[in-house]
Amino acid sequence: MSRIGKKPVPIAAGAKVVIDGRLITVEGPQGVLKYEHRPEVTVTLDDAGTHVVVAGDTENRESRQFHGLTRALVANMIAGVTQGYEKKLEIVGVGYLAAIQGDTLQLRVGYANELHRKIPKDLKVTCPDQTHIVIKGCDKQRVGQFAAEIRSLRKPEPYKGKGVRYQGEQVKIKPGKSATK
Repeated sequence: MSRIGKKPVPIAAGAKVVIDGRLITVEGPQGVLKYEHRPEVTVTLDDAGTHVVVAGDTENRESRQFHGLTRALVANMIAGVTQGYEKKLEIVGVGYLAAIQGDTLQLRVGYANELHRKIPKDLKVTCPDQTHIVIKGCDKQRVGQFAAEIRSLRKPEPYKGKGVRYQGEQVKIKPGKSATK
């Protein structure tokens, strides 16, 4: 049985959890999230209504796999609607910059053309300066996915370290051809 799945998920202050069959709805100050869990597990509220309890069949391997996953997803939903999630990106390189125009993120990262990415409605994207991007939202998966898409437009290259990277990400710089001589 999943060790993570055994722990009940506490419902934070300000969050409201509604379970309707297999659909879990979590509301909070940051927004509303919905998730339909797998039929192999059951999700219920405890008697006091302060914790979400996830239970699964201990005999079936698939049920054990989805048991911990479902518990983690519900915990992330509760954390997302109360505190929210945030990813920070840095742009490194001479002439590389980012700007927001309306609902579009514009990037100049060394290509002949400027790159444009539409900002999803459920995310808040800001540029405190030209070399930093901050992505905020209540859905952990959506925040991480959008940050990964922006990073993939120009990954940090290993010789000079230029490109888009997560804040605090360590890029291992390789020695060039002249280092071998």
